[in-house]
Amino acid sequence: MKTIQSKYIATLLLVIGIFYACSDDFVNVTSENENSENFFNSEEDYESALLGAYDLLQSTYLNVMMGEIASDNTLAGGESATDVLGIQQVDDMSHTPVNQQLRDIWNWMFAGVNRANYILEFKDKTEFSGKEQVLAQARFLRAYYYFELVKWFGDVPLAVDKRILFGEQFNLDRTPSNEVYAQIEADLQFAADNLPYIQTENGRITKGAAQALLGKAYLYQNKFPEAANVLDDLIMNGPYDLVSDYNMIFEHEGENNIESVFEIQYTDTEGAGFGCLQCSEGNVAVGFNGVRSYTGPEYTSGFSFNVPVQEVVDAFEDGDSRKEVAILDIEAWAIETGATYGTGYEHTGYFNRKYIPRERSADAAGDRNLTNPNNYRAIRFADVLLMAAEAFNRGGIDDGKARDYVNRVRRRAFGDLNHDINTSGSNLTEDIYRERRVELVGEGHRFFDLVRTGRAAQEIDGFVAGKHELFPIPSIEIQLTGNRWEQNPNY
Repeated sequence: MKTIQSKYIATLLLVIGIFYACSDDFVNVTSENENSENFFNSEEDYESALLGAYDLLQSTYLNVMMGEIASDNTLAGGESATDVLGIQQVDDMSHTPVNQQLRDIWNWMFAGVNRANYILEFKDKTEFSGKEQVLAQARFLRAYYYFELVKWFGDVPLAVDKRILFGEQFNLDRTPSNEVYAQIEADLQFAADNLPYIQTENGRITKGAAQALLGKAYLYQNKFPEAANVLDDLIMNGPYDLVSDYNMIFEHEGENNIESVFEIQYTDTEGAGFGCLQCSEGNVAVGFNGVRSYTGPEYTSGFSFNVPVQEVVDAFEDGDSRKEVAILDIEAWAIETGATYGTGYEHTGYFNRKYIPRERSADAAGDRNLTNPNNYRAIRFADVLLMAAEAFNRGGIDDGKARDYVNRVRRRAFGDLNHDINTSGSNLTEDIYRERRVELVGEGHRFFDLVRTGRAAQEIDGFVAGKHELFPIPSIEIQLTGNRWEQNPNY
């Protein structure tokens, strides 16, 4: 993997506090301070700016970890009740507009939007062969970052093909989420129309990634026919399939496999510190998820955040091979291997095995807890199948096809046809929800699945309907607009 540091990318007061995150695995880019009027004169300039836009994907480690902790799957954990207070507050549903982690998500996602818009602002400046693919990738990235923003915060300022510049915040309004979604849809459709299914470099956006995210955006809006159409097209015509050996999906050998529709690339070749977590080329969440004071085979230690609860462990049926892949029972593992470990706050005895630190070379850079190289499987084909099943079922379109897609996932999990489901209607809906939980546990989707399907208040302790469907706009961002914006309801 190689490093990019795009210091020439302009950021703005709205995303103040953004430092320069590092890398994808494409090419080295020398950092330059460039005036935009002197830039975008060559294909190389556009590619360099594009890698800067990719760069912020690595900071989505926080979205993934927080999305899991906010749900009923895990507890915050950590060393104590005040260890990273913002994470503890989200777990307890006691978060306020003054929360550093929520502000980080806001900042980092808007930095990604601005970097994508930097390219699109100058999309007509220079012509070269293959430019449509560069613009398609930029539009996907803008859609990806905006999708995260609208999931977390609802109405957010929408900028299209222009950066939000210093001073504009005083005249900048929050855009209704339905309009943000409309732009997300347009961007993803453009990306799907202009990108191939197969790229030559791992981590590059593909047609399949655009279709999958478009289907997810439709699903989040309850646009079931639209979601069913695009997801079914992807399933029928895309190059993806379920990996036969579920045990390998989240190991190093399983990265960028046939099930990976979109995967965020990480490496341990450049370190970071707590003063700039988004500067790490590694997956910071992996170190946070690791077992505290661990000594033993296969894994290395971490900070014991994001610990699964007994309820989600019990959600797996007998014979489900996914349980051992998703959940590390540390007590049983210690008895089996002689490993030793410490216990942190809210210790449940379980850890998110999909994303905990594995053993690796001794020459990893920086703080090893912050530079784990585990890629994040942002969209897996199993997720696509289950989203399609939900769209066909909840849209009243075709329960038979919905069952087929769910059973395709279950047959991989159980290794036979004996655990196929045969329900329909609302019973099938519940089966799909249960299947999404156990298939995707630990991957950051659960909280938003509960919110978008109206089940969060009954499943998450402390969740207040009419409030916690969205997170608060960071108070400093409202102040920076001269208090132009209203806060989200009930904060």
